[in-house]
Amino acid sequence: MSTITDSDQLGVEAIAAPMITSPRGFAAAGLHAGIKRKRKDLGLLYCHVPAAAAAVYTTNAFQAPPLGVTREGLAASNGRMQALLVNSGNANACTGEQGWEDAREMRRACAQALGISETLVGVTSTGVIGERLPLERIVDAVPPLTASLSPQGDQDFGAAILTTDTFTKAAEARVKVDGQEVRIAGAAKGSGMVHPNMATMLAFITTDAVIEPPVLQRLLKATTDESFNMITVDGDSSTNDMVTVMASGLAGHDTLDEGHPDWGAFQSAFTDVSRRLAQMIARDGEGATKLVEVTVQGAETLEGARQAAKTVVGSSLVKTAVYGEDPNWGRLLCALGYCGTYVDPERVDLWVGEHQLVQRGMAVPNAEEAAKEALVGDMVHFLLDLHQGTAAATAWGCDLTYDYVRINASYRT
Repeated sequence: MSTITDSDQLGVEAIAAPMITSPRGFAAAGLHAGIKRKRKDLGLLYCHVPAAAAAVYTTNAFQAPPLGVTREGLAASNGRMQALLVNSGNANACTGEQGWEDAREMRRACAQALGISETLVGVTSTGVIGERLPLERIVDAVPPLTASLSPQGDQDFGAAILTTDTFTKAAEARVKVDGQEVRIAGAAKGSGMVHPNMATMLAFITTDAVIEPPVLQRLLKATTDESFNMITVDGDSSTNDMVTVMASGLAGHDTLDEGHPDWGAFQSAFTDVSRRLAQMIARDGEGATKLVEVTVQGAETLEGARQAAKTVVGSSLVKTAVYGEDPNWGRLLCALGYCGTYVDPERVDLWVGEHQLVQRGMAVPNAEEAAKEALVGDMVHFLLDLHQGTAAATAWGCDLTYDYVRINASYRT
């Protein structure tokens, strides 16, 4: 275990070996159902009791049927969920009414195998767009999948949700609420088609906190705005992806809400898990070699700071300069200039790592050679100070490499 520096005062602990099944009441499983040729492609996350739940969804107009089916279930169950069935390899998007029927049949098969109400089962899919699910294979795989549910099934679940990802993504934090240990854990997938506004990725968060669905929904929305909505890989927003959270309520403390004395600590731990998952997705961008972090401070508004940071980290020219380890600061200022928020060019300062490249909108003499050191390695941090206000925000992305084109040119073959 290691303590998170910016949360020390709130007693938040990050866990070195995170498990999405660590919070009380959760089990998981994953197996190969035959959607992909070889790798695991069907995962299940299960809570032993109906959990308080919340979700946020992609903003893409072509939202895939599984998201609508999950939204239906949450509405019908008054914000409760007990199981989440996930397939990779096929997005079940742009599949018309048949796609809705297939998503509902996935839900029905899972509910029957678990002996619970259909409205307590969420479903989601990720993969190739425009092809019908191999539904018979999925339905046949559900009984052995449910039979293999285990608190130790986190690794199988994490592997089953991946597409072009190069590694599984998980994070966990623990905090005290009313003197009781509360656990928050998550797993995610995402590598390509990742862009802000809650899209192109799947993230699943579990906790044993006692919390009601409306409070959980507010927390998830606010947290998403500063974590998953602050990452970009390639500017493409997907049709499918979402973030869900389930809270088993088995930690045994008084019900949490914004007025609880330990709300700040819980919120900090929840945000930490979400932020670390988001950073892992950005780091694993298709073909990427570096995680890029852009902080904008001194903005007039929080929204302006977020928009500026996302625009700069998403610039293809910035991303290629990072890949080439070229301190070409003009590319960052260019992106900042079209970010959509007011910027006074004569006030802007820019650092890469500890090296200042720009002061008041002009080059710092002889700074570029030393700044190259900050571009070497797998993590690059830029700081832009607008000197216009007190708002600040951070966004994450990755470099743009030759491999990104290679991977996506042959995605379906």
